[in-house]
Amino acid sequence: MNGTIMSLAVSRTLCKLFSRQTTAPSSFGIGVDGHVRQGPCLLSVLTLKTSAPLRAEPKKKKKVDPRREQMMRERLKKKLKKLERVPPELIPIEDFITPTKCMDETRVRGDPELSFEESERRALLLKEWSRYKQIQHRAEMEAVGLAVAAQREALEELRLESEELYQAALRPDPVLFPFKQQGPSYTPPKAQYETPEGKYNNITKVYTQ
Repeated sequence: MNGTIMSLAVSRTLCKLFSRQTTAPSSFGIGVDGHVRQGPCLLSVLTLKTSAPLRAEPKKKKKVDPRREQMMRERLKKKLKKLERVPPELIPIEDFITPTKCMDETRVRGDPELSFEESERRALLLKEWSRYKQIQHRAEMEAVGLAVAAQREALEELRLESEELYQAALRPDPVLFPFKQQGPSYTPPKAQYETPEGKYNNITKVYTQ
């Protein structure tokens, strides 16, 4: 009801203004430069705008009880203290954890049954290998002993010639004999082995704290 009354009032006002503009004398004039100019008395109907009525009240601020606010702060402090007492959760290393299926004692692989001839052949082969390694070790130790004895004799002769050269010979020289060692493997590598190029599924677990 209020909206219809307001619209009627606005329409009447617009009609009055429009009738005034049509009956009013022309306010156009010629300026000094010869151009036609519009006077300040003429108003366009499109300049009139209406806005929606604003009847909302401003929101009232709630009164905060200082005691209640202090109690809430104390509760938050207590919760923070409890969280500080709890130790941080460590991320487990799955490589160090033995899976349960491997801890089953019933899964025991038995030794293969060998014939008498095969067991004798392996025992004789092991004895032969032991003799070979013993001879090799003795030869190496004898060669090292001869080299050390020759070195001592050479150093004694050098000391008789010059003390400075003797002290210089005793200093270690790491560049003289570069040494690189790579341990033996259990099985020799295959010369014609081609590694397969396949896909794999990444099942790594991601832990968030």
